[in-house]
Amino acid sequence: MAVKNNDNMMYNVTAELDSVFGAPGTESRRAAEDLAWQEYNAQILLDARKNSGLTQAALAERIGASKGYISRLERGLTTPTISIFYRIVAAMGLAVELRPSL
Repeated sequence: MAVKNNDNMMYNVTAELDSVFGAPGTESRRAAEDLAWQEYNAQILLDARKNSGLTQAALAERIGASKGYISRLERGLTTPTISIFYRIVAAMGLAVELRPSL
């Protein structure tokens, strides 16, 4: 939603999110947030794989999965189990660190 302020257009992002996805706490908003997290996590996996110098096929072989499975993960179409996630991370030579949030 745009509001005029000194000949400049300003947007109320909160109102726009509420308008498109529903108010915070509603089922439609939770579904949109879940989808956003899936896409964000998929992008992290894609970037990590590329940074590790692996192809989808090479990563799939390392974890005993198909190239199609890796593709679906990187497009946010499926979410790995925790055990598969750790296998993927290890196959890329990375580690998972759990630490308190700030």
